[in-house]
Amino acid sequence: MCGIFFSLSSSGGASPTQETCELLQKRGPDSHTTHTVQKDIKAQDGASSAYHLTFMSTVLSLRGDHVYKQPLVDSETQSVLCWNGEAWKIQGERVQGNDTERVFNLFLHAVKHDAVEGIAEAISCISGPFAFVFYDAVNARLYYSRDCLGRRSLLQGVDHNGNLKICSICDSASADCFQEVGTDGIYTIDLDHTLTSRPCQSKTIPWGSGRLKQPIPPMNKSVPDDPPALTTDSAFVLELQSRLRQSLELRIQNIPEPPNYTPGQSAKTAVLFSGGLDCTLLARLSHEILPPNEPIDLLNVAFENPRVAAAAKLNQKTPSTLSIYENCPDRITGRSAHAELQKTCPGRTWRFVAIDIPYSECLSHRDHVKRLMRPHNTEMDMSIACALYFASRAHGSATTDPLIHSGSPYTSSSRVLLSGLGADELFAGYGRHGVAFTRGGFDALIAEIELDVSRLGSRNLGRDDRVLSHWGRETRFPFLDEEFVAWVVSAPVWEKCGFGLPGEDTLGIDSEKLALRLVALRLGMESVAREKKRAIQFGARTAKMETGRSKGTDALT
Repeated sequence: MCGIFFSLSSSGGASPTQETCELLQKRGPDSHTTHTVQKDIKAQDGASSAYHLTFMSTVLSLRGDHVYKQPLVDSETQSVLCWNGEAWKIQGERVQGNDTERVFNLFLHAVKHDAVEGIAEAISCISGPFAFVFYDAVNARLYYSRDCLGRRSLLQGVDHNGNLKICSICDSASADCFQEVGTDGIYTIDLDHTLTSRPCQSKTIPWGSGRLKQPIPPMNKSVPDDPPALTTDSAFVLELQSRLRQSLELRIQNIPEPPNYTPGQSAKTAVLFSGGLDCTLLARLSHEILPPNEPIDLLNVAFENPRVAAAAKLNQKTPSTLSIYENCPDRITGRSAHAELQKTCPGRTWRFVAIDIPYSECLSHRDHVKRLMRPHNTEMDMSIACALYFASRAHGSATTDPLIHSGSPYTSSSRVLLSGLGADELFAGYGRHGVAFTRGGFDALIAEIELDVSRLGSRNLGRDDRVLSHWGRETRFPFLDEEFVAWVVSAPVWEKCGFGLPGEDTLGIDSEKLALRLVALRLGMESVAREKKRAIQFGARTAKMETGRSKGTDALT
């Protein structure tokens, strides 16, 4: 994980503010470096001018055997790369060690001949999440982009002085001018020809055009005549388990030891853990990949919600013996899933980290969370962002025994967080998917899933990245691996969920995400396989903390 700042100015360098530097260094605490470029140009009328480029990168080192400082600068051409990503594969081959230099060399080779199409082809070779800014000094071109699923944050805007700025986060001074960089392709600026007019004007190379291949194929829209029942031994379920494990292996094998690491005690991997199906499945499969003596941290967040507490006190005839935190839905399912993991994988140290957030603490961090999630600015954004912010801080009380709820103060050493995001969109996990099927059968269900998948890149992953990365940790999404997503969307809908299938109720399992539920059953996770879907803001109780009639879509003041 890295932090990126870039500016393009025709009136002197535009350096990042102190606030921007501090926020970027929280994302990348291992290194921060600034590089500047000045290039003189001549307009058609013979007048001389210059453009100034400022690059700053911070680095969270998670690949290779040492810290690879950025920005990378080519000594021969003076081209520059700021890279915030994980190239898991290049040209279909797994990248061993550090990926940043591999990507830089790929780009440098690409621009030697057909620069624009060469970059497009180079990016098509990369599998993994990314956001980058690349300056091709030979051809005086700037390129910047996010991957098509939008898994890394990148914002752009023109400040009040007319300078183009591109950054991983939004500081207070830029709140009004920044917007998310789109996930529709690669953006490029011909510096020599556009600087004299508007340096922020860019050309977009869309995914699927020229040599820029679209990683995600069209949705399989076939409708079954007589679909067979899914079972734990169905071919699709078996391959699903194998492919999800392969995606997970890329993301948790060979993670470097974090600072102050103690073998057998410190964790390299943690799971954003509600106890639901998706995150518990990732934890269970991680057990089969990681060394048996390596602990896995399960980060479970619960909030004091005054509105819920007041309602419970009013309606409760007998006082509950559980605390307001232990009464949270995600805490209850988290404890249950922890016990099931311990039962099915008894040799592993499963460290349950109970992260309890008082209402007063939530209020004290509210403005900071609001700043991190910009330009998103609704009540729902805040309720989700708060849960992610405190979960990724990873500070709470830890226990390894599911029967003991009172733990010792603990902060996870892990710099890698696993998230189950993407499973609901791919496998029809939302309640509205069932509504769509009831309304219009398989055609309506397919259309709803297709809509979800098509807008993954344009929704909330950038917001989540800005919030989750604030504590110097990187979140990885096994369900959003390009190859995995491509395989799932190519499969017929009746293999992914149980709507309209014969015998769908025989095992007492919901139709939503049926294939994933069957994988959980195969792995011995019977209770988890039957767990209901619940949104994080309701499970952790960050939604509607105050009384009133505010809606999730209301803008924050």
